[in-house]
Parts: sequence; C-alpha cells; structure tokens
Amino acid sequence: MNSQEMRAAASIAALFLVRMLGLFAILPVLPLFADDVPGSTPLLVGIALGIYGLSQAALQIPMGLLSDRFGRKLIVALGLLVFIVGSIVASWAEDIYGIILGRLLQGCGAIASTLFALVSDLTRVEQRSKAMAIIGIGIAGSFALSLVIGPLLASYFGYASVFVFSAVTGCVGLLLVWAVIPSTSVMRTNLNTAVVAEKFREILFHPSLVAVNLGVMILHYLLMSGFLVFPLLLQQVGVDPASHSGHYLGVLLASAVVMAPFVWLSDRQGQSKIVMLLMILCMTGSLVGLGANERYLIVMASMVLFFTGFNMLEVLLPAHVSRVVAAGSRGTGMGVYSTCQYTGTFLGGLVGGLILANGDLADVMYVNGAVCLCWFLLTLGMQNLSNIESRTLKLGSAIGRPAHELLDALSSVNGVLDVVLIEEDGVAYLKVDGTRFDDNDLGRFAEQ
Repeated sequence: MNSQEMRAAASIAALFLVRMLGLFAILPVLPLFADDVPGSTPLLVGIALGIYGLSQAALQIPMGLLSDRFGRKLIVALGLLVFIVGSIVASWAEDIYGIILGRLLQGCGAIASTLFALVSDLTRVEQRSKAMAIIGIGIAGSFALSLVIGPLLASYFGYASVFVFSAVTGCVGLLLVWAVIPSTSVMRTNLNTAVVAEKFREILFHPSLVAVNLGVMILHYLLMSGFLVFPLLLQQVGVDPASHSGHYLGVLLASAVVMAPFVWLSDRQGQSKIVMLLMILCMTGSLVGLGANERYLIVMASMVLFFTGFNMLEVLLPAHVSRVVAAGSRGTGMGVYSTCQYTGTFLGGLVGGLILANGDLADVMYVNGAVCLCWFLLTLGMQNLSNIESRTLKLGSAIGRPAHELLDALSSVNGVLDVVLIEEDGVAYLKVDGTRFDDNDLGRFAEQ
C-alpha cells in the first residue's frame, strides 16, 4: 500500500472506531441504570438499546446510493451530524422516551455502506483486502473499548455522560472526515460495494444465503437481547458496577484466546461449516449456562463461551456471503446482509425487552438458547463452500480486446466459475474454485 492508501485505510478505520464507540458504549450501562430513568420498563429499555438497528436497517442502502450521487464525504458528514444530534437528544432526555428518540436518530446516521464505498474509491483493487482488514481491526477494537469505557463513564458521571461521550465521538469523526480522510473526485463502478437493485430478489432468496442472512439476524438478536441481561447478571453474582469494565475486558481477552485454534481450523479446506456449527453450539451452551446458574465462575465462563462464538461467527458469516454471491454482486449481497444484521439488533432489544417484562433473566437466556438451537438445525443444511473464492482483476492491455472475447478467455481459465466485466473501468470480477485455480494463470490479463 502506498502512503495515501495507508492514510485512507487508517483514517476510515479510526472513524469506524470512534463512531461505533458512541453507539455501543450504552449497551452495558442502560440496564443497570434503568431505575434512574423516568418511565422506564424492561420493554422500553430493550427498545432504547435496539432501536438504532431499525433506522440503520432502513437507511444503510439509501445512504450508500445517495453517496453515489452527491459524494461520499458529504453524506458521511451529514450522517455524523445526525448522529451527534441524536446523542445530544439522548443526553438531555428527561425520560426513557427521549432516550429512544435519541437512539433512533443515532441510527439514522447510517454511514457504514458509504465508508466501505469510500475506501474502495481511495485504494487500488489489489490493495483493497488489506484496507478492509485494517478497517476490521478498527470495528473489533470499538466493540471491546465500548464495553470498558461505557461502564467507567456511567459509574463516575451517570448514564447521561455516555451519550455526551457519543456526541464527542461524532465531533471527532467530523474532524477525521474533513482534515484526515483523503478526498476523491472520481467514483468508479465498484461491484464490491455497489448495490444493484435488480439483483436483490436473486440474493434475498438464494438457497445458500437464506441460512446466512437469517443467521446474522439471529446473531445480533442474541447480542442485543443478551446485553439486557449481562449487566444485571454480573450485578446479581456480586460484581460492583464500577468493576464491570474490567470483567468485560477479561471476558473478551479470554474469548480471543479460546478462539485462536478455531480461527486456524476455519482456514483449512472444507472446515468453515464445521467451525460455524461448533460456534453455534458453543453459544447455545453458554446461554443455557447463563440461565441455569447464579454462581460467579459459571457466569463468567459462560460469557467467555458466548463471546467466543459471537466473535468467530462475525468472521465466518460474511466470508460465506462473499463466496456464495455471483461475481460482481458482493455489494448487493453485503447490503442485504447488513440490513438483516441491523434488523436483528432491533428485534433483540424489542423481543428481549418483552420477555424480560413478562419473566426474568433466566427466561431471556432459555428462549435465546432455543432460538440458537433452531439456528443450528437451519445451518446443518447449509452448503459448505470453503473452496469458493473471489478475485478482482485490474486489466491491462487485454482490455483492448472485444468484451465477448475477453469474457470467454477469462472463463476458460482453470477454476474460474463466473466473470463480470466492467469495460469502462478496466476491471473484472471473478468467482473461482480455490482447489483448481492458480492466480498465476491470470498474469497475461493483469495490468503491468
């Protein structure tokens, strides 16, 4: 990567980090302080936590399309301004309804799809996977930091301070947009991030994607409904709220250690589905353990298992999407995937709140365990596609050939399953069988 590409990737990763910090920091806090919020009930607290997912699900794709028309940085800046306004509304709220409105507005700043498109505008095709990896580190870091920072702020300054912190992160994001992130004057067709409307139906009902899209919806349902319970469980087993930050950090570090061998195993040929099933079972067992026990060590061990499964599945599910979708349809596939993800976030707050309003902490965990078991059964029938990979090829002198000849030549390469060609940008999108494909075979087509 050259210096501009590194700057673009690092600055966009930093923007993801600070903005998602602002979204996530309230998750481990609000259930503990619900009694201090006028008008709160378990249902309304659940809605307050998850409602940002509703606005994110509704606006993620439209915001990306607007950025195609009016420019990436303008739409990102507008999204951050809406996020800041939502954070201020929530911090000034005098009751739970004001917090719900603020969280809804926070989610209306749906800029993730635009940021992914922006990083593609600012990096060369062959460097894009490195840039996405850097951004992935920023996203993972934001979640871990939010579980530490949120409880710390709330224990010293009250729950409203977490929303003030969110507004500050939005302001930092604006500084990054205008002072650090490079500008681009040309936006090229990029089917790794573009959403193609006519492909929606094909992707939505693709047999191999139904389980994955439902899976990510269930995964984020489990996460959001889980955070209605996790802070209260820690308190129930004798952990002081001021110490929750350290406990969450310990859980995440332990889960990273447990994850390591499964990361290695998932990279081996044909093993990703097996690892996926193991992680779903891992989460199922952890939820039953959290529901059945009130002992400190059992609760902590079960939370480690939960986050091991969650973090591993966060890697495996989008990788499966990228393997299944046709060449050049990744942007549409990930658009549907993200919409399902944020829908699950909203449902987690809503359904988890309903269960908690009519039952107790154990009921939420047992219901979630049953949902997780249904997910396991659904995933059993999913096609294992560990050998399917994608390639994006920047074409060289070969682009001067007639399109049909170039398509035939690329399709004839051993292991190439599908090809989409964008002539005006000199780019080809390929789906390949990794067991038969050799990247060296594309050398005669590549840009020199």
